[in-house]
Amino acid sequence: MSISDSERVATVLESSGYKKTNNINEAGLAVVVMCSVRQSAVDRVIGLGQKIKKLKVKNPALKSTLTGCILKKDKKMLEERFDSVLEISDFFAAWQKSHCNYLEIKPKYNSKNSAFVPIMTGCNNFCSYCVVPYTRGREISRPSKKIISEIKKLIKNGYKEIWLLGQNVNSYSNVLENNGIVNFPKLLKMVDDIPGNFKLNFLTSHPKDFSDELIKTMAKCKKLSKRLNLPIQSGDDKILKKMNRPYTISQYKNLVKKIRKTIPDISISTDVIVGFPGETKKQFENTVKAFKEIGFDMAFVNKYSPRLGTAAEKMKDNVSWTEKKRREKVLIELVNKK
Repeated sequence: MSISDSERVATVLESSGYKKTNNINEAGLAVVVMCSVRQSAVDRVIGLGQKIKKLKVKNPALKSTLTGCILKKDKKMLEERFDSVLEISDFFAAWQKSHCNYLEIKPKYNSKNSAFVPIMTGCNNFCSYCVVPYTRGREISRPSKKIISEIKKLIKNGYKEIWLLGQNVNSYSNVLENNGIVNFPKLLKMVDDIPGNFKLNFLTSHPKDFSDELIKTMAKCKKLSKRLNLPIQSGDDKILKKMNRPYTISQYKNLVKKIRKTIPDISISTDVIVGFPGETKKQFENTVKAFKEIGFDMAFVNKYSPRLGTAAEKMKDNVSWTEKKRREKVLIELVNKK
């Protein structure tokens, strides 16, 4: 989503007369698009803010703006490092002098082959480790007609890979003028039916909303990539409950079996957090067991770190960093062996 936001930021800036430079020392305006999901990302933004402040000593005319996914509790601290700090919708309102749905701004695509197309923004899930509902707000789905129109133009202009984006694409829902409802499976079919030679992908999915209708639709789609990212986050039911992930490991395994039965050649990757507050060695071994049984093709392993403003921040972070690194290594080696 941050890449997609950056492409729209570039459109607005260039329409205002700015030209892009790859050398920050030549810049008159530095705009940073932030992701607040992980503390490590926030730390990088803080470091970048310090770097820009040093550059301003040599170039006092340099202005800096921070936008993107910004947690209100972080804002005061960040305002000390940037000239202005604006949430993504406020950024576009300030530059365009009017409030608008910024997702409808035509992006300045970074690639001439692959394009990111947001179909929704926000999240209603409130996982205990995540700030997205507090930075992006509740779920808002884009009208399906505008999504299809954007993708048709991309295909006409020679794009070969389309990525449908959302914090939880499975919960996409758009009410049409005739009171019909376009859910995610229907939208996927509509995109797949667009004439042209292109590959279709989507990110990211929540297991609780992965319906039988979606699985059947995926199997019928001719342009849809045989790659799926399905975050597990933990292989232990008690940890999943603490994470506010409303499924059990048994339900997750059954879902994967159903997907593989319907789409035999599919490649499944996952996201997982190790060292979540209170995670015992036995509970981590349940995650190891789940990895062995499921056989993921790829895994994005994240070491838990407290994130300001989340429910998990109030929990005792009692797993050492050394132990988190060990657990990370164990899961990565498991996937690499496969």
